[in-house]
Amino acid sequence: MTDRHARCACGKLSVTLAGDPFVVLLCNCTDCQRRTGSIFGVSAFFKGDQVVATGGTAARYTKTAESGRQVQFHFCPGCGTSLYWTQPDAPLSEGLGVAVGCFTDPAFPKPALVGWCDSAVAWATFPEGVPRLATQPDSF
Repeated sequence: MTDRHARCACGKLSVTLAGDPFVVLLCNCTDCQRRTGSIFGVSAFFKGDQVVATGGTAARYTKTAESGRQVQFHFCPGCGTSLYWTQPDAPLSEGLGVAVGCFTDPAFPKPALVGWCDSAVAWATFPEGVPRLATQPDSF
């Protein structure tokens, strides 16, 4: 099984994960738009036993997302990159989401689902054959 490495822009915060994510989602919610500074966010979700290591000291920001779920974002205090996120009441061992762009891997698996399409900018296009939802997926 190949390890995957993601890091922030300055390299001081990192996470190493074993294998492929269990799901990759492209999200158009306004929270992801603001978090990324882009028109959407692409997130890879890994189970807790896939977390090999984290490096550096993350700053944290907790908020209630559009879905109503509490999310704790772990970001680099130096460069501000939002690298990964968890549920604040759940330990890291239960899993996390990671910003796909932080892997800088052109062969990274494509999204299995596009969510929050009601919030997508009108000119956005998405991968062919990938299911689209108006809002949040019920589960994944």
